[in-house]
Amino acid sequence: MKAYVFPGQGSQFPGMGKDLYESSEQAKVLFEKANEITGFRITDVMFNGTADELKETRVTQPAIFIHSVILAATMGSELKPDMVAGHSLGEFSALVANGTLSFENALKLVIERANAMQYACELAPSTMAAILGLDDKTVEEVCASIQEVVVPANYNCPGQIVISGSMEGIRIACIKLTEAGAKRALPLNVGGAFHSPLMEPARERLAKAIAETAFNKPSCPVYQNVNALPCSDPAQIKENLVAQLTAPVRWTQSVEHMIADGATLFTEVGPGKVLQGLVKKISKEMQVMGI
Repeated sequence: MKAYVFPGQGSQFPGMGKDLYESSEQAKVLFEKANEITGFRITDVMFNGTADELKETRVTQPAIFIHSVILAATMGSELKPDMVAGHSLGEFSALVANGTLSFENALKLVIERANAMQYACELAPSTMAAILGLDDKTVEEVCASIQEVVVPANYNCPGQIVISGSMEGIRIACIKLTEAGAKRALPLNVGGAFHSPLMEPARERLAKAIAETAFNKPSCPVYQNVNALPCSDPAQIKENLVAQLTAPVRWTQSVEHMIADGATLFTEVGPGKVLQGLVKKISKEMQVMGI
């Protein structure tokens, strides 16, 4: 069975999508539609912008979504997933790939999500850190022992968890987790504590936008970040998508459930190769490829 997976924030790179725009008329039309919806020529930043310009949340999230979804669209009838999943932001791309959301509606939601997250970041200085070489339980216990806000945010693969919280919470957690045996505790260059309780203001804004958006019956199940389980019910998909902003991304568990349900080939659709690497770390036997 074929599983299609879609990357999240951090996979962007200067020049992303330019070859697609120049080589496919279908892609060109969709890129221009994206320019209309975003209200500025996001293609100029994607194709010719610097790495720093691409890092702005209001640009990064729509850019990765646009690149992934247009790439999937150019596959045409070849894109026949038996199941889909996306890492954080990538969940929106996955929901276009299985027909739950239209390109236009999903892009509008991604823009609202990016703006809402930017707003939440400005309300409270916060950050994230990657913890390497520790088991999940130890990371969870150390985070729970700290009085500041600090929680596991991304279960990326065995031995790699990203934590999220207040500046002080992350500082204390990095010290404690290193003492607990972490090989590395690396503060990340991000604008805020994504997938933590500090994103509650963003969750409230996104919930309103999602409630007002039409969600269709999907062509195949989406394995959602919040519980790592397959879902085909539009109402439940909406709920899980809202909850995702303040809950951890259970990527390890999602991939494990997809494999248990028969996935034999994972295809990453979008910029970068991050998810291919993570799938291989979760299951060495799994076949992976990228588009």
